[in-house]
Amino acid sequence: MIIRIIGTGLLGTSLGLALGKHDIQLDDASPMTAALAQDLGAGREVTPQSPDPDLVIVATPPDVAAMTINRSLDEFPRAIVTDVASVKAIVLDEVGEGRDRYVGSHPMAGRERSGAIAADGDLFIGRPWVVVAHESSRPDAVALVKQIAMEVGAFPVEMSAQSHDSAVARVSHVPQLMSSLTATTLVSAPPLSLDLAGQGLRDVTRIANSDPKLWATIIAGNSSSVATILKEIRDRLDYLIEGVDSMAADRSYAGVAHVAKIVSDGNIGASRIPGKHGGAPVRYATVTVLVPDKPGELGRLFTETGEIGVNIEDLTLEHSPAQPVGRAALSVNPSQAQPLADGLEERGWTIASVEMEEN
Repeated sequence: MIIRIIGTGLLGTSLGLALGKHDIQLDDASPMTAALAQDLGAGREVTPQSPDPDLVIVATPPDVAAMTINRSLDEFPRAIVTDVASVKAIVLDEVGEGRDRYVGSHPMAGRERSGAIAADGDLFIGRPWVVVAHESSRPDAVALVKQIAMEVGAFPVEMSAQSHDSAVARVSHVPQLMSSLTATTLVSAPPLSLDLAGQGLRDVTRIANSDPKLWATIIAGNSSSVATILKEIRDRLDYLIEGVDSMAADRSYAGVAHVAKIVSDGNIGASRIPGKHGGAPVRYATVTVLVPDKPGELGRLFTETGEIGVNIEDLTLEHSPAQPVGRAALSVNPSQAQPLADGLEERGWTIASVEMEEN
C-alpha cells in the first residue's frame, strides 16, 4: 500500500517509522523538515514522479488540516484520506467534496517535545486511536483507518467528533494548560527555592515544555469545550482560595474543610484514570531503589530485575542536582515486591522503601 504522510512533525514522522512495511511518501511545506524525516528512515520525500497514494494521512496542525484534507481529496480521487489532528468537529465541518472518502482520526499519543527529531516508531503502542467516522464515511474507509491504528500498535476507539472534542478537552487540552499555568509560577521564583524541587513538581510540569504555537491552535479549535472545563476549575479554585484565605486571616483551621474537600475529590478523580492497557486502575507495589549516578547503572538495574523474574509495570526517576544517587521507583505486582527487593539487595542495591501505590 502506498501511504502519503503530509506533515512530518512528531506524529507524521512517527507514523512513517511505524508503518515502514508500506511504501511511505513524505510531504511537508518545509523541504528541510521532510528531508530530516527521510534521513530518520520514515519514508521517501515526494517527487513529481511519485505515484498516487492509496491512503493520505494529514498530520498538519489543526488550523490547516481541513484545507489539506480537501486538497488531498481533490488531488487523489481514489485515495482514502484521514487526519491525526487533535480536534475533530471544526475539521469535519470544513471538509467538502469527496467527504465519503474521509474519516477523521486522532491517536492519543504524543510527547512534550515536538518535531521530527522527537519521533518514535513505538509512540502509538498500547495507546487509544480515536476513529471519527461521519454519516457519509464509506465502510472501507473506516476499516482502513482502523487497520492503520492496529498496525502501529494502537487500539481503535470509535467516537463522534463532538464526543471526541469534549473528551480530549478534559483529558488532554486542559491538563496541558494546568501544567503550563503551574510552570508560569516558577518564572520569578528565587533560584534557591527551585533547588528544593522534587518529583511532584517535575510530574506536574513535565508537559509544560510544549510548543506554544501548536497549542494555541489546538485550543482555538476546541475552545468551547475547553472553556466549559476551565470554568468548572475556576469555581473549584474560588472555593479553595476562600478556604485558604480564611485560614490565613484567622490563623486557624477554619478553612481546612475546603482544602480537604478539594484533595479528596482529586483522589476520587485520579482513581478513575484507567490503568495499564486501558483496563481498570490497578494497585501496584513500589520498590524504590537508590541508583548511583554512574554510566550504565540504570541499565544494570533493569537487567538484574529481569534476571530476578520481575516485570516492571511502571517507572519513575528522581534525581536532584549535586546528589550522588537517584531514586528509581519500580512499580510491580504486589506479590513480586518483596522478592524483588530481596533479590536486588543480594546484588548490592540499596532499597529505600517498599510500599503500595495506586496506579
